[in-house]
Amino acid sequence: MAAQSDNLPGKSSTESSNRIGEGVVIDIGTGDGRFVSEEARANPNKFYIGIDASTKALEKPSMKATRKPAKGGLPNAMFVQAAVEALPDDLDASADEIHIHFPWGSLLKAVATGDPAVLGSLRRISAPGCLLELVIGIDPVRDKTELERLEIPELTPIVLHSYLVPKYIAAGFSLVDHGRLGPAEWRKLNTSWARKLQGNAGRSVLYLVFQTE
Repeated sequence: MAAQSDNLPGKSSTESSNRIGEGVVIDIGTGDGRFVSEEARANPNKFYIGIDASTKALEKPSMKATRKPAKGGLPNAMFVQAAVEALPDDLDASADEIHIHFPWGSLLKAVATGDPAVLGSLRRISAPGCLLELVIGIDPVRDKTELERLEIPELTPIVLHSYLVPKYIAAGFSLVDHGRLGPAEWRKLNTSWARKLQGNAGRSVLYLVFQTE
């Protein structure tokens, strides 16, 4: 198994190392940019890119990142408006890590069903040895209507290994780790969604880590 990134489950930002040349980290569906902003501040030798389809969601984090460092700016972070299936060509083969935390809507459907166009886009921006981390949180009761609308199957071990993982393998990703995160673990993730969902004990949180060759 490949060595895990400092940003993957079980690693807090305070445990992250600051080695030179740690590469480019891309956060897909970044929303308000909390993960990018906090991790960029904790890891100045990595460059973070937050991507979201919503221009409005990116306004505040983009403005904060471009401030002078003395005023809280982040010279090692930027935000890009783009759909996951049409990521900018400038990002081709650039990512050493890709993170997708608590996706919802069309992004959730894409990663939970292995949409070929989206997986191809993620593979295109991946550098050799890139780690792709997915953290999917689903409450089968509260989210039932949305899951049915999106036609997302229950992610049982059989569905994962016979249906979903083979799609990622076909796209050029190898599975290196997977499992379930308990509330005490997923609440440590530096995302606003992790904080918003803290009181939902019925939410099942699955993580999958893939790697390119």
